[in-house]
Formats: sequence, structure tokens, C-alpha cells
Amino acid sequence: MLEFVLALLATATVGALLIPLLRAPRRSAARLDGELAIYRDQLDEIERERTAGTIAERDADAARLEIERRALAAADQSANRLTSQADSLLHKVLAPALALAIPLLALGLYLHMGRPGLPAAPTIAGAPRPSAPAEPMDIARLVRMAQDRVTAQPNDAEAQSALGEALTLEADGTVTAAAAAAFRKAVAMQPGDARAVYYLGLHEAQSGDSRAAVERWRALEASSPPDAPYLPMLRSEITRVARAANIEVPGAPQSTTPPQPSREQQDAMAALTPEQRQQAIRGMVEGLAARLKDNPQDRAGWLRLANAWKVLGENANAVDAYARADTLAPVDARLLADWAEAHVRQLKPGEAPSPAAVAVLQRLEKAEPRNGLALFYLGAAAFAAGDKKAAAERWKTLLAMLPADAPIRAMLEER
Repeated sequence: MLEFVLALLATATVGALLIPLLRAPRRSAARLDGELAIYRDQLDEIERERTAGTIAERDADAARLEIERRALAAADQSANRLTSQADSLLHKVLAPALALAIPLLALGLYLHMGRPGLPAAPTIAGAPRPSAPAEPMDIARLVRMAQDRVTAQPNDAEAQSALGEALTLEADGTVTAAAAAAFRKAVAMQPGDARAVYYLGLHEAQSGDSRAAVERWRALEASSPPDAPYLPMLRSEITRVARAANIEVPGAPQSTTPPQPSREQQDAMAALTPEQRQQAIRGMVEGLAARLKDNPQDRAGWLRLANAWKVLGENANAVDAYARADTLAPVDARLLADWAEAHVRQLKPGEAPSPAAVAVLQRLEKAEPRNGLALFYLGAAAFAAGDKKAAAERWKTLLAMLPADAPIRAMLEER
């Protein structure tokens, strides 16, 4: 019954709105009458002036003919308008018919196919709900969300892994001690957590233990399904770190970079206090830099120096060293990735890459079209330049490569 009352009200409303359309237009006739009255007054005025002798007979005849011509033209135009309006089926019938038929047809289909008496469906657990207007997504908010999730679910490996990744993003890609601790908790709870294993390997590589990183990543590669979406990126990182450290990986081409310190030397270095270790590393790096001033054609030396500056966090010096090596012979894709990483680590949050960084990133993208670093920062550069289409294309490609729960997804999708 309620449906028919609603239909009646809708029909009455539409009918009231259609009344102006159904009325026959009267404006054309009224307009013609006004124009003819003006022309009659003009003819009477000419006749009075001719009688009074203030206008010549010839001028009076010419003026009268002109006014009569205008009156006839006005009558013709009015007749055409009236004929067009009288014969317009679209104006008189079609528009009102459609306005009435469409809501009635929609109601009929609903009554025939729908179920008006069915109550509203309850909310299904896990189903997406209408979201409130999204507030700006930034890294600080991601970290807060991840911390709140860990507080609520301290034994959830997924929550620990998400916290570690958020802290890594906050540190511009550096796996900090706090992030590594979160990843270790995730692996302890869920040994197969690929995200946590990857970042722990990255932490080892950034700490100078490239061999441990490669071993961890190769174990993850061996235990992963063959269609795992992260495998291309994982293999790319294995190759990059192995070549930079001159570690032999079966099936991977080797770098000509001189050997790095042995495992025994690395163990001895690890036994030092953090301050002693930093001082020892800086002394070796500065000694290498001094030797290269006397032998600037040593390309392998420049590459070693660039990697050492990166470990110390002096990315501007690393960028200069990579550039010196590149002038002697173009660096390959893996070294381009290291060079680009040294560039982008100098950026402040939200800052677009510099032209020099963009040039390196473009070379990296050309060599590896699906390189995540190049896709992200070249997208940021295009976005800052106003080329939102190019930014969206790169970020969509990157989104397709990322895990579904990667914290950076929300930021990219919002942008």
C-alpha cells in the first residue's frame, strides 16, 4: 500500500511541474500586437507631418514604405513562430509523456522484480562499509596506526611486521633498530613472514653484513611459492647486494669490484663498541678517499668509496663517488639503484627528487622498468611537476607489485 501512495505523490509532483509545458505559448501573439501598435503610431506621425508640411511628399512616401515593410516582416516572423509551436509534438506531448512514463516504469519494474517488504540486510562481518572522508595519509599517521594495532594485538605477527615497515618508511628506507626488533618478533611468531624476513635482510645489508643478507634472502627465495608476487623484487635485491659486495651467487653475473673484508674481519669489527666501530670505518673510508685523489682513474676504488659513504650515512659524498665512477665507465643497473638510493635518502619528507636524482632514476627505470625505487620517486617527480598522468601510471605499476597490506599502498592510492 505504501508503494502506491508514494507513486501517487510522485505522479502528482511531476504533473504539477509539467503544467507550464502543457500550456500553449501566448507570447508570440502578444509580441506581434505590440510591434504593430508601434508601427501604426509611426505611420500616423508621418501623416501628421506631411499634412503640416514639415516633411516632403517624397520623404513621407519612402518612410511609410519602410514602416510597412517592417510591419509585414514582423507578421511573417510571428506566423512562423506560431506554426512551429503549434506543430511541435516534442514540446506538447513527448516531454510530458517521458516525464510521467519514466518514474511509472521504474516503479512498475521495482514492484515486479523487487521485494518491497523485505527488511534491510544486516551488516556482514568483514564487508566494506561506507568510509568517512579520508584524512590526509602521512607517514607519522601510518606509524601511529601501526603502534595502536600492536598495542591492541601484541601477539599478531602481521601487526608487528606492519609496525616495522612503517618505522622503516619513517626513516626514509633505513631499517632502524626499533623496526628490526618488530620484524624479529614477527618472524618469531610466524617464521614464514616474507615481509619481515626481507626487511631483516635489508637491515643486515645496511649494517654492512651483506653476506648474511644474501643468505637470508636466498633462503626466503627457496621457500617461496614460484608465483609469489615479491620474487622479482627479492631477486633484484639479492643481485644488487651480492654484486656490490662481490659475493658469488649462482646464475648471477659478478662485479669487478675488489673483494670486501672477510667474515673474520667483519666479526672482529663487530666486537668493537659502536663508537670504536664507527671511528674505524671512518678512518678506512677517509684513507681510501685520500688514495683516490692520487689515483682518480681507479673506478673500482670510487665504487668502494661510494658504498662506504652510504654505510656511514653520508649520501652526498656517496653520490659524488658514484658520479666519478660513472664518468670512467657507465655503471650497471644494480649500481644505478645504489646511486639513486643515495640521492633519494637526502630528500626531506614530501620533497621531490632533484634534477640530478631524476636523471639517475630515469636511467635506472630504463634498465629495470619495474624497479620500485624508480617508479616511486619518478612518480613523485612527475607529480611535483604537475604531470599527474605520468605519476599515476608509475604508481599504478608500483601498486601492482606491492603486497596487499603494504602501508605505503594507502599513501599511493590517495595521491
